[in-house]
Amino acid sequence: MRCGRPPDCGFVLIGMLMLVMLSGLVMAQASMRWHTQVLREREAELIKVGLAYRDAIGRYYNQTPGVVKTFPPTLEALQEDSRFPTARRHLRKPYVDPITQREGWGIVEAPSGGIMGIYSLSDKPPFKTKGYRGELQHLNDKRYYGEWYFVYLPQPLGLNTSGM
Repeated sequence: MRCGRPPDCGFVLIGMLMLVMLSGLVMAQASMRWHTQVLREREAELIKVGLAYRDAIGRYYNQTPGVVKTFPPTLEALQEDSRFPTARRHLRKPYVDPITQREGWGIVEAPSGGIMGIYSLSDKPPFKTKGYRGELQHLNDKRYYGEWYFVYLPQPLGLNTSGM
């Protein structure tokens, strides 16, 4: 590109510099929004996976043959429960922690033995810290994902939960 006079070249250069700066700011803003969206999606996935493990532990516990109920000895037992003539699957596959993007979970051990829950091994702060209700209200005011526990708590005998 040629300019007519030397002073015009300075204005073109400043205009181009402003255009580059403005596009950089727009790209930075878009990057921040994308990062926020990714965090929200991973957080939602952690809740979905955590509840899947909690429910699978509950099925394992409630389907224990006999009177004395037991928790699964390992997370692998949720995928192939060999306590029956034909193995049962309480969980289709092992899930990766959506926050750390790695296999492996923190384990909440039951007082009587076995696994009664899981939690993320991440020390990152959650994106959403308030506004959870119902079965997720225990996630409110937690400082990091490692405090998000997904635990199956057996209901005491004779407790009618149909009205809740």
